Order: sequence, then C-alpha cells, then structure tokens
Amino acid sequence: MNLTKQDRAARTRQKLIEAAAIVFDRRGYEATTLSEIATAAGTTKGAIYFHFRNKDDLAQIILAEQQQTEELALRPQPVKLQELVDSGMVFAERLRTDPLVRASVRLSLDQQATGIDRGGVFRAWRDANLAILQEAQERGELRCHVDLLATAELFVGTFAGLQQMSQLLSDYDDLPDRVTVLLTHLMPSIAVPPVLGVLDMCAQRGAHLIAAAKPGGGGDSVVVEPAAAQG
Repeated sequence: MNLTKQDRAARTRQKLIEAAAIVFDRRGYEATTLSEIATAAGTTKGAIYFHFRNKDDLAQIILAEQQQTEELALRPQPVKLQELVDSGMVFAERLRTDPLVRASVRLSLDQQATGIDRGGVFRAWRDANLAILQEAQERGELRCHVDLLATAELFVGTFAGLQQMSQLLSDYDDLPDRVTVLLTHLMPSIAVPPVLGVLDMCAQRGAHLIAAAKPGGGGDSVVVEPAAAQG
C-alpha cells in the first residue's frame, strides 16, 4: 500500500469513527446499525468491515476516546490537586464540544450496550484520580482524614450524575458550571487551606486548557503557581 492509499485509509477510518460517534450519541448502542453509520460517513458497510470487526469494535474505540482527548489537554501542575480539578474541567468542556466524547459517555451509560466493556472507562478514571490523590497526599496537599479510594470514586460517580442531568436540561451547556459547583463543595473537605487557596476551579478553565494545548496556544498561562498565591 503506497503512502497515498495509507492516507486515504486513515481518513476513511477516522470518518467512520466520527460518523459512528454521531449515530451512537443520537440513537444509542442497541438501535444503531452499521448501515446507518455507513450512510452518515458517506461510505459502505464494506468499508466498515475493512477497518473494524463489528459494531462492538467501533464502540470500544469510541469509549477509548474519553481518556485520550483529556490527556491531550492536561498538563502537570505544581499543585497536584489542580490536576484533579483540570481532569474534570477538560472532560466537561469536551462533552460540550466533542461528538466523540459525547458518544463515549452515552455508550458508557447505556445499559443495553452489553457487548462492550462499559466499566473500563469508570475504572480508568477512578485509577487516574487515585494516582493524583496519592501524590497529593505525599506532597502534604490533603487533609489527614481523606480516604483516597473513596474520594476518587466519589468524583467519578458524582460527575457521571451531573453530566446526565446537564445533558437532559441543557445539552451539556451548563456542565462546566455544574462541575465548578461540585469542586467548590468537594475540595474544601479534602484540601489543606494553603492548597485550597490556589486552586483554579473556574468554569472556563477547561476551555482555556484545551486552547492552550493547541499549537501556539500559550500553555504556560494555565499553570497554577502555588507560591504566588500563598505568599
């Protein structure tokens, strides 16, 4: 296969993933057919089978987007708890703007999607949160009573409920604001006062992080420097 054909195949594959995301988000897993995906992508079912084994394969790939798109925008922060905040704010913004992420959430919460590992997304986010909290504890950022695993799971579970509510009431438009409310209630119960005082939990932070991650986006502007705020 020459380079031109490779490029064409890669573009077709991505087009199919994006079309599948739109259809999954609109119709749900069970009601979605490969014919609908092919029509939405402007191609054939044969093209789908060239790139993917079946509908489950497509759905699993879309579920993986939930993690990958967040990781692109997240940066290490001097205050470790800021990274926990940022993961929620970036996810909230992606849900507002990215069809792939919207579809991944629809699939992860779809009880009829029995052919895919829906729990993997929740476990991965819980584990990522737990790793952040463990390092935050080592740095002395957490109150002494904090149960790390319970807190990691609470954040994931509460966010899942908030996003469903936001989807129903505003099609995700108010999700960043809802996540800010969640964080302003959660963080005082786990963060020591000096750290709490420097956390940026504004609803616009997710959009700023995503913009900063793009070429020429000026990523330094979204790094929280604790010394300046604590001084």
